[in-house]
Amino acid sequence: MKITRSFTFSCLALVVLAALSGQAFAGTYYVANPGGATGCAPGYYFTSINSAISDPAVPAGSTIKVCPGQYFEQVLINKKVTLEGVANTTQDAAVILPPAGGVVANATDLDSGGPIAAQVLVTIPGPVTISNLTVDGTGNNVNDDTTDLMGILFQNASGTVNHVAVRNQLPGGVPTGDSGYGQGIYVQTASGNFSTVTVENSSVHGYNKNGITGNDPGTTLTVTGSYVQGNGALGLGYDAQNGIQIGFGAAGRVSSTKVIDNSYVGPTYGASSILLYNAAEVSTNAISNNIIGNSQIPIGLYDVGPGNNDDDVSVTGNLIFGSLTYDAIDACSNNNTITGNTIVNSAESGVHLDGTCGATGNGNTVSANTFLESACAGILEDSGEAGNTIGTETYYSVPFPITTPATACVLTGEVTRTHKLKVSPKR
Repeated sequence: MKITRSFTFSCLALVVLAALSGQAFAGTYYVANPGGATGCAPGYYFTSINSAISDPAVPAGSTIKVCPGQYFEQVLINKKVTLEGVANTTQDAAVILPPAGGVVANATDLDSGGPIAAQVLVTIPGPVTISNLTVDGTGNNVNDDTTDLMGILFQNASGTVNHVAVRNQLPGGVPTGDSGYGQGIYVQTASGNFSTVTVENSSVHGYNKNGITGNDPGTTLTVTGSYVQGNGALGLGYDAQNGIQIGFGAAGRVSSTKVIDNSYVGPTYGASSILLYNAAEVSTNAISNNIIGNSQIPIGLYDVGPGNNDDDVSVTGNLIFGSLTYDAIDACSNNNTITGNTIVNSAESGVHLDGTCGATGNGNTVSANTFLESACAGILEDSGEAGNTIGTETYYSVPFPITTPATACVLTGEVTRTHKLKVSPKR
């Protein structure tokens, strides 16, 4: 009996130890360039980020600290980890750069089926945390006009990007035209999956097409406290940029973020700083307390085509200056709440209740906004719109506080007001 009891207790102990073994060994691991670990990585350290993530001795739940330096690799994150750049004395920049020879395709676009070359690819439900790192596309050598270069890609994956700089996702190193390639941070989700990603306190610039994108049903993208800067108007033949896009069934929020310099030269498309295009119809979609400037369409809300959504968006407390070509807030959708915004120097109207996307421009609430200087109207309501409520607004140097129809605000030489064809979302 004693032998049996002892054997049973031993088996139970082994089971408990096996169950806890992953937790017991999850800890902190360091990555440093050879010779660059002094004062940063104590004891044993990895010499590449990929080797740390892929090592079986680094279990899920671990923190991988990356010492200052340059890391020439495409990073695959396929386990739940925290990837964190750390300071070492006077240095505090851990930079991920393309390998020698450039980046190669390492993922397939879930929507188009085309190849993607992601510098950091996250494929685990997670959550995964990426913090205090720089992802720089300089030297990417993507010149084939078919591969989409991306800084950070979450595919069917969730996590947080915090205090990260993502820059220079320009195919071949220069801005290109009409390809739709070159994204800073991208989130996409296959049917039946979920991706919940927060981008906070981060900087995205030097992208070719979009700065931050969340697409597809099942995707929820939150952007807060960040900085997104486009290339400005480069001339004919370049891509129409979007600073932040939530589209094609995705949901999300953009708050306390600065988005500037998204523009396009030419009659075909327009660039948006914050674009919701056929986003999920959920009441949690919100654009609040942002500073948005120097864009053709600073905020665009588009419900294009039958059966699509992008209604019920709350647009509150934003400062918008310099809509370069069109309206500052183009509400080509329904039942939105547009309140407490300050809109300065719009090329057409401050708020357009736009009926050109179909049965749109209806049921919106517009109130307590301040309009200073517009080429036409403070609020432009298309003919035939219904159910809109316009409250008490404040107007300064605005030719028409409230006007209709749309032709009253057409700029000289502009042929059409069909804004659903003016925007250029990334799909």
